[in-house]
Amino acid sequence: MQNIVILAGNIGQKPEARTTQGGTNITNFSLATSRPRLSEGRVLRDENGYRVMDTEWHRITCFNGLGKTVAEHCEKGIKVLVHGRIHYTKWTDAAGNDRYGCEIIAEKVDFLSRPKSAESENPELVDKDDEIPF
Repeated sequence: MQNIVILAGNIGQKPEARTTQGGTNITNFSLATSRPRLSEGRVLRDENGYRVMDTEWHRITCFNGLGKTVAEHCEKGIKVLVHGRIHYTKWTDAAGNDRYGCEIIAEKVDFLSRPKSAESENPELVDKDDEIPF
């Protein structure tokens, strides 16, 4: 049995880092993945001929050293490849209702593009292609 997730997408907002009372570093960020919308097995296109895309948002959590690296080097819009696992949680809110959540616990994050602030440093290393070949 395995619980493996691999996601490639764009970071939706600057990662948020915090430290628990026990000293564990935790970094959270949102990741957007997109895929073409299908109808009867065919890709839907808009009035201009562009593919209609469906975007899904994923909550990503990184711990300790990985979290520190993500917090220091990632910003909104950069492309990353996340390897991790799905984690489900259940809790009871203040009104006594059961609540459920899902997040991806990252075990590895690969940078597929550089932050815009780094583009001016070495522009030939920046990936200008918006398409991810998956």
